Amino acid sequence: MTAFHLPIPNGEAIPYHLERRARKTVGLKINHNGLIVHAPTRLSQKELERMLLSKADWIVKKLQAQQENILPAFEWKDGASLLLLGNPIQLSVRLDSVSRALEYEPGRISVALPTPNNQTSIARKVLQWYKKQALTDFTRRIALLAAKLGVETPPLFLSNARSRWGSCNSRGEVRLNWRLLQAPPHIINYVVAHELAHLKEMNHSTQFWATVERIYPDYKTAEKELKAWSARLHRF
Repeated sequence: MTAFHLPIPNGEAIPYHLERRARKTVGLKINHNGLIVHAPTRLSQKELERMLLSKADWIVKKLQAQQENILPAFEWKDGASLLLLGNPIQLSVRLDSVSRALEYEPGRISVALPTPNNQTSIARKVLQWYKKQALTDFTRRIALLAAKLGVETPPLFLSNARSRWGSCNSRGEVRLNWRLLQAPPHIINYVVAHELAHLKEMNHSTQFWATVERIYPDYKTAEKELKAWSARLHRF
């Protein structure tokens, strides 16, 4: 994606990231990274910015609302609250003469380090654990929903993307953001269903959404909930 700034009538400029694709319409998305614009490859920059200016009031309101939802910077320390499958879990950090493997029990993650105030070391251990658990959890969900869709289980890779929850490419490979492990199970299932549906329809047509609905009927509710959870899932 390429960074741009859109001058607006009040003298300010709205920063945005632009990604051009083989599509017919312009798509706008507001997230913790700001304004993301997906535009047709053949649409000129001048025409694109004319369209963005026509929506400037809406964009500004959405950006302001997003800023209000931003959470304080996360601190990796003893007693910090984390999320696992939509439920809170507590981070426990203790002093030990050597660095030991992370331990998990329901409601708690325990980390033992010779330097318990080293946030980088704590974060590295916890994030490694999250990614390992995410791969196991997502693999199981993909196998179950792929069978429901009637397709072979596709190769799965973890993603660390800041603006996408998942993707499916033309080779039939699915990528899921490991941060989804923090979300409630039904939201994870929706994202998995969404990406698997691309194995049938590599677009977002009516047929695509019908495919999503076939394997996950309540997808519209889950999609809205995912947006509401987004800020909490991107704390780190």
